[in-house]
Amino acid sequence: MGLEHFKRLFTGNNFLIILRNTLLLNAGSVIFGFPIPIILAIFLNEVKSKGFKKISQSIMYLPHFMSWVVLGGILIDMLSPSTGVINTIIKFFGGNPIYFMGKKEWWPAMFIISGIWQGAGWGTIVYLAAITGIDPELYEAARIDGAGKLKQIWYITLPCLKSTIVVMLILRMGSMMDIGFEQVYVLMNPAVRDVAEVISTYVYRVGIEGAQYSYTTAIGLFQSVISCILVFTTNKIARKINGEGLW
Repeated sequence: MGLEHFKRLFTGNNFLIILRNTLLLNAGSVIFGFPIPIILAIFLNEVKSKGFKKISQSIMYLPHFMSWVVLGGILIDMLSPSTGVINTIIKFFGGNPIYFMGKKEWWPAMFIISGIWQGAGWGTIVYLAAITGIDPELYEAARIDGAGKLKQIWYITLPCLKSTIVVMLILRMGSMMDIGFEQVYVLMNPAVRDVAEVISTYVYRVGIEGAQYSYTTAIGLFQSVISCILVFTTNKIARKINGEGLW
């Protein structure tokens, strides 16, 4: 077939919309979701009660082990315009119920929030493990010099986490072209398809259901090439700015 499938891909009416949705949803997840595990890890590290820390970690980490079928069902029930908890509160204060999962202007925000809910616990564990490796004498010396908690976090914790943050960011950028299929498939509905359809669901709909395997293989190759470019580019930028990277 030569480049026939790639020509179809780049000239298709749906491609730009699908590519836009994939990049925008991933960009929103990185901008709003990437800092959350770092903040939570720092806060938990400052908690003195071991019992509270363990309970908090378990609650945050639990969604990571749950299927998106379960998480999506919980989210849809919570946001239901008729019986959902959120809309019940809105109506209690005199507002009108909002169909969060059926409105194009609300669905991307719900997608990003649900992704943070599911993944923040895993990221927090990673950063907490990195924080435990910081030399306690650095904090002791800072306290002797009169540094408060905020200054200790700014001048000790964050610089010591820099290498871990860089590695996690590079890995995250490598998946900018790939959104988890389950999350989008469970949360998407026909009313929001224009903003929710991404490459992974398009490949399933066209490749698996439509049996167009060669065409969707070309899409997969395109994803892989762009992901490699993003990883190499992010690593190069990180090495220039901080002198650290994956290689």
